[in-house]
Amino acid sequence: MTSSELWTRATADRYDAEETEMSSAAVLGPTVAFLAELAGDGRALEFAIGTGRVGVPLRERGVPVEGIELSEHMAAVLRCKIDEDTLPVTIGDMATTVVPGEFTLVYLVYNTITNLLTQDEQVECFRNAARHLAPGGRFVIELGVPPLRFLPPGQVAVPFDVSERHLGFDTFDLVEQILVSHHLTRDGDDGRYRRGSSRHRYAWPAELDLMARIAGLELERRVADWNGAPFTQDSAKHISVWRKPA
Repeated sequence: MTSSELWTRATADRYDAEETEMSSAAVLGPTVAFLAELAGDGRALEFAIGTGRVGVPLRERGVPVEGIELSEHMAAVLRCKIDEDTLPVTIGDMATTVVPGEFTLVYLVYNTITNLLTQDEQVECFRNAARHLAPGGRFVIELGVPPLRFLPPGQVAVPFDVSERHLGFDTFDLVEQILVSHHLTRDGDDGRYRRGSSRHRYAWPAELDLMARIAGLELERRVADWNGAPFTQDSAKHISVWRKPA
């Protein structure tokens, strides 16, 4: 069993509409180009493929893609976009589920490794990636840097979006490395807001590097975004690439 919270049908049905910015050409263009270059002439496997925000355009670019997804509801939305033969998806958790064959690329985007709420499961996720990789293959993670620098003494909440239709803030358990993302989203024009929340286990880049070493992977590259900007102490997120030795 995985500690990940299972995404419901209601969440799946509105996911794409609420992620229009992340599905824009400005975001997906560099993302798909980065991943396609790493995949080369091989196959790619997306952990937690969701509704196919990245997997579908990567497949349309010509990269053979398969996916693993915990939520049948998210996978059902993906299936409305592309058929099973073109982009196969296996229902299961990304820490233990195994699909046949070897891949030159395994990737996990948009902070999704934090859906695994224990360090042990996150380590198993790295091991599962290594299990699927061909020698010389890469594992890629996109993950935000925990914004703890914004926490003054005694404060446990950090806002990340304050806009007309959405208020988002994270609260932190600094002992357990758990953050809870809270969302107040305006539905319609009658002034009502829908409240939602999700739990995540945040991790630092150095901690991920140790997980990779446990799985037999080596850090090859770390950048601040899909365009390859340098990763610095002020970067809000990182794209990290680990390689399985040949």
